[in-house]
Amino acid sequence: MTEPFTGGCACGAIRYSTPHEPIFQNHCQCRDCQRRSGTGHGSWLTFPARSDMTLTGQATEWEVASDSGNRKIHAFCPTCGTPTHLRFSDTPDLIAVAAASLDDPKRFSPQVLTYRARALDWDDMSPSLLAFQTMPQA
Repeated sequence: MTEPFTGGCACGAIRYSTPHEPIFQNHCQCRDCQRRSGTGHGSWLTFPARSDMTLTGQATEWEVASDSGNRKIHAFCPTCGTPTHLRFSDTPDLIAVAAASLDDPKRFSPQVLTYRARALDWDDMSPSLLAFQTMPQA
């Protein structure tokens, strides 16, 4: 068994831990991720069982509709503003955490690039990543 994935916000008010391995790791260049991160992309690890993730602290949430019309529920610390996790209305069992919020961000190993069609010229990504113009369908 591998070590749990743990992390949280910058001030420590929100913490998470999951025993599961991520099922998807990606850089996303959609406009929502650009705005949320304040840079050219967001970096995410998606886990299969939200119910098995321990979350402590009280996050503030905001929602945005994805291209498909489903809701993405973003969570961040109301004290320090750190984005911590993301949930999806159409797949309620999944939860994604921001790669930078990991206690050990070296554990993030991106597999794909999503929303390449919305990339900013100055946000170059590794050409070795499998790139999708939008979000690939499951």
